[in-house]
Amino acid sequence: MNGTAVVINPANGRILAMVNQKLALSPGAEPCSTIKLSVALAALEEGIVTSDTPVKLAGFKMNMTDALAKSNNLYFEELGRELGFDRVRHYAMQFGLGELAGYNIAGEQLGTYPDQPIAASEGGVAKMCSFGQGVQMTPLQLGAFVAALANGGTLYYLQHPTTPEEAASLEPKVKRTLDIAKFVPQMQDGMAGAVEYGTARHLRDNFQELPVFGKTGTCSNSGTRYGWFASFSDSPQGSLVTVFFLTGGRATFGPRAAELTGLFYKSLWEHNYFTTTTAQRTQQPASELANGTSN
Repeated sequence: MNGTAVVINPANGRILAMVNQKLALSPGAEPCSTIKLSVALAALEEGIVTSDTPVKLAGFKMNMTDALAKSNNLYFEELGRELGFDRVRHYAMQFGLGELAGYNIAGEQLGTYPDQPIAASEGGVAKMCSFGQGVQMTPLQLGAFVAALANGGTLYYLQHPTTPEEAASLEPKVKRTLDIAKFVPQMQDGMAGAVEYGTARHLRDNFQELPVFGKTGTCSNSGTRYGWFASFSDSPQGSLVTVFFLTGGRATFGPRAAELTGLFYKSLWEHNYFTTTTAQRTQQPASELANGTSN
């Protein structure tokens, strides 16, 4: 199994840690069910549903909160059909897919969003909205988008200072402002549900001290399995955004990435990260965060 972890301060777009940079900066991979976050937000913005609107599926009904928590494919296939490819792509691009997430980050490669839907025989826009089929997404793209959810709508260019001096002089760079603040609480319900009772519940095997909002993703391509988990935590000292991306064989899946995220948060808690001040975090090396010590 191979993997990467990226940790971001959503208040300014600073990358605090990036483990296995080669994979983190690669062209990425199919986003699997993490694509459901952008589809859900698009549907909320378009007024197609609210988080508690029952959507009729094959023999049952489900709302967005449970669909995000349990990663229900049929629900998001239906949203994809109602939105249509053009609107799905428009919002995905607004949220930063299909463009570099970083600001002059050496080696960053581009994840791509297609100009046309995949063939109807492969599932068309419905499959794109449930699995992200046909999309290439990078850990940095996903991290920047989740950071915008965490901060209420500011999509920052990600920056990666590598010395205390660079960190201290960092000036946030806004890519665009998203009018999503009023929808974030509805997104949070489902993302909290994923951690509390859904596909990311094994995170709680390792960490129970703070609220965490997240989304898993699991899929495969030519025999290689992908496991994604993107999340943001909530504490009095501010939020952290994490993206764990795993590649490998049968043991590779989103719930495993969520479990590892729980271990990461546990390590930070045990090293008093969530009691340090912003100034202390700025001055200490980002490498300490990657190693699970206070930053």
